[in-house]
Amino acid sequence: MENKKATKLIESIVKDLESNQIVTDDVVEMVKQLRPFAVEESLPVVAKTLRLVCEHIEENEVFAIPIPQDEPLTDEETGEDIEPEASEIITGSDSLLYLINLIKKSENPANKAEIREYNRKMEAFAE
Repeated sequence: MENKKATKLIESIVKDLESNQIVTDDVVEMVKQLRPFAVEESLPVVAKTLRLVCEHIEENEVFAIPIPQDEPLTDEETGEDIEPEASEIITGSDSLLYLINLIKKSENPANKAEIREYNRKMEAFAE
């Protein structure tokens, strides 16, 4: 995002998440304030993400979406995908912090792909 106010808001969200280690009402309010900047900058994927984040946190009182895995791990002997251990799945403020940092540089194609993956996971979680 290029708007200076949006950038400042992102930095505030990052700072809050890093210092509190929980997703606070203040963070949700800042995410809501950030969405119009995404709409203004014609970033529909980001605008959708910010809306889904707010809805998800309001419904679940926590950010329960894990950081997307780069690629599934495969058992070398059987060739089957290995599900990550619960301890390897990162959710909550760490996952939201990761997502906000992706949004900060959403013009990067790899970041945009991960943002879309978050969108898919949030939509599936809501079903």
